[in-house]
Amino acid sequence: MTDPTGAVTPEAIPGSPFLTLPGAVEQADAVDHGVPSHYGSPNIEQRLIASGKAIVDLSNRGIVTVTGPDRLSWLNSITSQELRSLSAGISTETLFLDQSGRIEHAVKLLDDGTTTWLVTEADDAAPLHAWLDRMRFMLRVEVAIVTEQYAVIGAAAGLAVAAAEPNGMPLVWHDPWSDVAVGGHQYATGEHPGAAWTWTETIVAREQLESLVQQIRAGAFSAAGSLAAEALRIAAWRPRLQSEVDERSIPHELDWLRSAVHLNKGCYRGQETVAKVHNLGHPPRRLVMLLLDGSDAVLPPAGSNVVLVGDGDDATRKPVGRITSSAIHHELGPVALAIVKRSADPAAVLTVEADGIDVAASQEIVVPADAGATANVPRLPRLGAVRR
Repeated sequence: MTDPTGAVTPEAIPGSPFLTLPGAVEQADAVDHGVPSHYGSPNIEQRLIASGKAIVDLSNRGIVTVTGPDRLSWLNSITSQELRSLSAGISTETLFLDQSGRIEHAVKLLDDGTTTWLVTEADDAAPLHAWLDRMRFMLRVEVAIVTEQYAVIGAAAGLAVAAAEPNGMPLVWHDPWSDVAVGGHQYATGEHPGAAWTWTETIVAREQLESLVQQIRAGAFSAAGSLAAEALRIAAWRPRLQSEVDERSIPHELDWLRSAVHLNKGCYRGQETVAKVHNLGHPPRRLVMLLLDGSDAVLPPAGSNVVLVGDGDDATRKPVGRITSSAIHHELGPVALAIVKRSADPAAVLTVEADGIDVAASQEIVVPADAGATANVPRLPRLGAVRR
């Protein structure tokens, strides 16, 4: 099945053979559809991933390719990352922004010397393909969606599966979130949990999925569900297009300057907002990780309201944000990522409204309230203001 542009839609992708494994469950409310959410023990599966003993079926991801001699210079001119001199085999990620600097697409990017591979969310592959196709103009580039031919497998670094090599180079993407990329900037302070994040995503031929299932049945390695991978991602403060991004999101709010934005590159769409907020302003919202009270055994789903409840006789409930992702972490317990107003008190214990139950939530600050304004330009007094 294709959309009006001719791009493959998610419905055209065959069902995953991983769903035939013992215990495989696809939860209807999971953020990832078409792949196993878990195999019966999400906490154990998290430990297996972290110890490099389990792979995660991400075959629902979308894959777009760009070929042609102008591919890297072209992508460089329309995205947030410096790509002109990207070497073959080097992993990076980049954002496609609108004119106001809001995030439209986010991709994991790898070039093999002949083709640039863009991995994105399942529902974003067709829109991304259509937009790129419109932007080619007279450049020597060709854009294709190849999700029917290729699939993605996730794992911690150290557990390798046989990657596709259509142009002689294994297609293994190493998540750059573990460190601040060249030209990037980190707003989070102190020890960053992303430093221990060793995530990889391997592109394989789609027909290879059945072989991987057989290897799992034979005990070569284990399988873990998408819920386990999500819990580890949340604990690493790692943003995701499908979850943390809405129609107002700018990279600064998610600390995504850390790995997906080069602050010293040439002009691209949305750059003015990126530079202005980083140098002179502050992002209007900020990402936090919430440590949730699990005493009521309620895990607030994405979209749950985050409020600040008044003290004492003050019964006011001030909305300050919303949950974007939540999970039960094998060590931290119930956790969530949330987008809250910059003005929300960083020291306050917040409340999450979930199924008629108030869940207390303490904050781990990802993006501080004073993030931005790095140029440290003094503010001029307002005309007519009286100096005292």
